[in-house]
Formats: sequence, structure tokens, C-alpha cells
Amino acid sequence: MTDGTAAEARARAERLRANIRRFCVERMPAALLSKSARHQVLDKADYLQWMKLLEQQGWGVGHWPEAYGGAGWSTLERFAFEDELARHGCPWVIPFGVKYVGPVIYTYGSEAQKQRFLPRIVSSEDFWAQGYSEPGAGSDLAALRTEAVRDGDHYRVSGQKVWTTYAQWADWLFCLVRTNRDVRPQDGISFLLIDMRSPGITVKPIATMDGYHHVNEVWLDDVRVPVDNLVGEEGAGWTYAKFLLRNERTAGAMVGMVQHALARLKALAAPTPALRARIGELALRAFALEECAYQAMEAMLEGRENGAEASLIKLRGTELYQEVAEALVEGLGPAGIAWDAAALHRADAPPLGPDDAGGIVKDHFYNRAATIFGGSSEVQRNILAKAVLGL
Repeated sequence: MTDGTAAEARARAERLRANIRRFCVERMPAALLSKSARHQVLDKADYLQWMKLLEQQGWGVGHWPEAYGGAGWSTLERFAFEDELARHGCPWVIPFGVKYVGPVIYTYGSEAQKQRFLPRIVSSEDFWAQGYSEPGAGSDLAALRTEAVRDGDHYRVSGQKVWTTYAQWADWLFCLVRTNRDVRPQDGISFLLIDMRSPGITVKPIATMDGYHHVNEVWLDDVRVPVDNLVGEEGAGWTYAKFLLRNERTAGAMVGMVQHALARLKALAAPTPALRARIGELALRAFALEECAYQAMEAMLEGRENGAEASLIKLRGTELYQEVAEALVEGLGPAGIAWDAAALHRADAPPLGPDDAGGIVKDHFYNRAATIFGGSSEVQRNILAKAVLGL
């Protein structure tokens, strides 16, 4: 990419940021923004309202090619979009349809799959979940054991997926399955699209310490899946998984989330010398993270990345966010102890502390997992050691 084209992408990213700021003031429903900024629990209806709002702005799948309903955003524009939304405390852009399976389908799927699934992702008619992790196959995803056996024009799928976010809401599951056990583990994996209404699927909630139903076990017991729902080639699922995971880890920088939490910490904190020093250190690290993330995005934009940038920003971003969240809980004082998970589902104020006290504690609890999901910190360090240090 030429310097001129890169400069144009940077200018478009800044215009997008300005449009988002206006949107948050002029178009964003106050009740939804308040609920999100206070870290209250959002239900499926909230998220669908949010995705419809983004669709109306032309932002829901802005990073997709124009041929499939997107705006053809550059990597930099896409990152700026999510960053700016997070800085304003907007809801999470749930990635499973728009960021993960959608790009896999339009890149590797059949024409019939594109026509069937992509419009319903754009319109939020279908809610997707991601069937990757299994017991014993988390960071070591190639060890997955869920099996798909060919039976005529169907596969029979049996196994278990775990930590499946919002599977209780999902219409569809994009799933990695083993279709061949006689080859290298990575070469025997395929990518299937599974209707969650299929007989043989059982969803069981996994309790988490934030008191909110995010994640699930998904059991598949001889589930029949049409062969037409195989994306790309049988045995090539590892290629598609790496394509998708690169998107996931790039999103792990959490720059906007860190800045949003840091702004709340500055407003909440008592002006003691020790806390001022701590906030100053966190702010400097947040600035360094932001610079690193945007340099990584520009490197990707210009085709000069070394392959390890996503791991670096995921590692630094998640660890910094955990530290800022922990400082926020400490800043609440006694209100950080008065934890009431049920209050996260109500609009009334908590009995102690500011009205976002419960949400601050919830986020702190939930994001203890941020250094595990999307590729653990240990895995990211291994990637950096190989890609940068040559170890």
C-alpha cells in the first residue's frame, strides 16, 4: 500500500471516529448507553437492538467488502471503530457472526452458503456461537475430539464444546470437528455450520463468578449436519480456524476498554499520592498500548507486519485491562465488597457506592479470564518467542 493510500485510510478512520462521537450524542438510545456504560447485564434483546442500530448507520459489517454489504473498511478503520465505541462505554459488538464466521463464509464458503447466511448475519436475523474449545483442547486446539463421520449427504457429529459464549441464544454454531484421525491432527479438522435446533444438541450453562450467564457446554449427540454445511474443503478447517483466530486476537488489544475504565478510575479515585502515582503508571502504559496497537494496525495495512503484532497487543492489552479493573475495585472501597449479582439485572441503584459499583466488580471478575480466552498469555508469549526472537 502506498503512503498516500495509507494516509487516506488514516483520514477515513478519523472521520469515522468523529461520526461515532456524534452518534453517541445524537442517536444512541440513552437507556441502552447508560445500561452499557454502567456495566449492567445486557440481554439478547439489548444486543439485537444494538446491532440493528449499527446496521442503520452502515457500521454493522463495515469491515466486509462492499459486494457482501460492507463498506470495505481498512484494518485501521475497523480497529478505530471498535476502539471509539469502547471509549464511550457502548455495548460489545458481538463478533461471532459479523467478525468471525461471516468473513470465513465470504472468503472460503460456497456461493450457496454466501447467499444463504451472509444477508441474515448483516440483518442480525441469525445469532451465532463459536464451537472451538473443548475439554482438553483449549489453547491446544488441534487436540479437539468432536467427531464428524460422513453418512451419505450428512455428517453425524458427536462430542462436546465448552466455554461457548451465548450458545443459549444462538441459532447457529460454527464448529471445528474432526473428520480424519489418520493424518496429522491439524490436517484432519473441518469447519461445519450447525443448526442449533438440530436434534441431539444440549446446551448447559457454566456458572461464572460474575453471576452472569455468558458461557456454556454444548453437547452434540449424533447430530445430523448436511454436507452442504461444510465450509470449503474437508480437512482444511485448520486453515480457516487460523484465519478467524487472527481476527480474534487482533481485537484483544482492549485499547478503548482500557481508556474507558481508566477515565472512570480517575473520576472515582480519592486523590491520595499513592493512587495518583498508580493512575499515572497505568495511564502511561495505556498510552504505550495505544501507540503499539495503532502501529500494528498500520503495519498490517501496509503489508509489513511480522506476524506477531496481534499476539503482542493481545498480551499487553488484556493484562493492562485486568490491572485497571482491579484498581477500580480497590477505588470503590467498601462498595467493592458489597457484591450483589442480582442487582446487575435491575435499574435501581445499589445500596452502597456509585450506581456502577456492581458493574465494575462484575467486569473485574469476568475479565480474569481475558488472559485465557482468545489464546492464553502463555501461548502469546510462545508465539512472540518464535516470531520475534527466533527461539
